[in-house]
Amino acid sequence: MLFHSTIRKELARSFGASLVVLVTIVMTMTLIRTLSLASRGSVNPEEVMMVMGYTVLGYLPTILTLSLFISIVGTLSRMYRDSEMVIWFSAGRGLSSLVRPLFGFSWPVLLVIALLALVIWPWANQQTQELKDRYGRRGDLERVAPGQFQESASGRRVFFLDKDTPDNKSGRNIFISTLEKDKETVTSARSGRVETIGDDQFLLLSNGQRLENSLRGEGLRISEFEQHGTRVRENNLIVGDESPAKARSTLALVVDPTPANKGELAWRLGLALAGVNFVLLAVTVSSVNPRVGRSGNLVFALFAFVVYFNLLNLGQNWISRERAGFLAFLLIVHGGTFAAASLWLAKQHNNWTVGPLLRRARRQPA
Repeated sequence: MLFHSTIRKELARSFGASLVVLVTIVMTMTLIRTLSLASRGSVNPEEVMMVMGYTVLGYLPTILTLSLFISIVGTLSRMYRDSEMVIWFSAGRGLSSLVRPLFGFSWPVLLVIALLALVIWPWANQQTQELKDRYGRRGDLERVAPGQFQESASGRRVFFLDKDTPDNKSGRNIFISTLEKDKETVTSARSGRVETIGDDQFLLLSNGQRLENSLRGEGLRISEFEQHGTRVRENNLIVGDESPAKARSTLALVVDPTPANKGELAWRLGLALAGVNFVLLAVTVSSVNPRVGRSGNLVFALFAFVVYFNLLNLGQNWISRERAGFLAFLLIVHGGTFAAASLWLAKQHNNWTVGPLLRRARRQPA
């Protein structure tokens, strides 16, 4: 049908343009954030692009939903401004007749959004978490940058050295500050090298000085050495196996319905349900008066999008803290939005106004 094909072609062009713009913006913001994490030592600088890719992949459900919403609002608003909607209405096409072609265009996008939210989102978070944990479990000497003080993985040592070799197996001008249960030790040496003994790595220092300060008030002891060994990596410094809720699969969240898992599950299901509601909302907020400014309805649409997604985040927080029920939240927020959008669409389709309805209600008792 000409009506359906015309709308779908313009929606495809608008959706593609919106998607490219939004992905570019998100990639730029994610790159800046990832570089900041790499500068703080949370992410391996060599894996910045991988972390950025996983992060953008996790943001794709929101990006696709917003792109679909903007494309529908923009297309229908243009048709109102150019009086094309008047022509279609004169041909007997009501406002509700837009729902079928819009869902005909949107259902593949909605399916991809659900797949990304339920499957790809936890997988991308899991991959990112593994990259961070693997980089966090690296050896203490691998953490050290030349000329910078760096804390060890356990948080009990502070290192400083100038690295000599590309493989980081030796160094010069070494400084190590260690805090143990009842004493603080400061060790300095002219040079040192790394050797692996068993499952641990040791830093063998040469020509240095060792200062031990007892925290119990027993005094200060200074000693000099020609050779001294200290362990710089322990294999028991492994992050716990308990992964965050956002990195767990959807099936794992269903099997283990803790408050945090139910909050995460509500957020993922909310992304899929929000896409359906936004298609209906886009039809209702697209009505434009040609005599009024063109950007008014678009600003209102973006405001509705922000409010809706803030409700998703707020609901996740409430469910995690057991301040709201899982099913009750889904029914009130998503079911209520669907009912309100459907009622609003029926009002616009049938040209209902408040005044005549009130006058009719007053006449019925008489």
